[in-house]
Amino acid sequence: MFNMFESFELAADATPAGGGGLVGLILPLVLMFAIFYFLLIRPQQKKQKSRNLMLGALKKGDKVVTIGGLHGTIMEITDDVVVLRVNDVTKLTFDRSSISHAKSSPAESES
Repeated sequence: MFNMFESFELAADATPAGGGGLVGLILPLVLMFAIFYFLLIRPQQKKQKSRNLMLGALKKGDKVVTIGGLHGTIMEITDDVVVLRVNDVTKLTFDRSSISHAKSSPAESES
């Protein structure tokens, strides 16, 4: 009679030996990491680097836009605080990191 344990042994013998199993498991993970790096991580690092350069180059008199969309001119600037003049009388204090981008003035864009 045919034993159940013998059928398991026959089934185990029928499966092919996985000689390249480790490479077959690691290669897709390496490819996924490379794709994530070049499509997500690297562009984000470049964007962060350019933002840090922009924040470092800010000076008094620059026209800027905050993250909240407020337009103003820098009146005072320190390492972590920026005072913006919004209109002739109103001055508002912001963290330096709240500056979204600097606007180019017409004189700068002609040069």
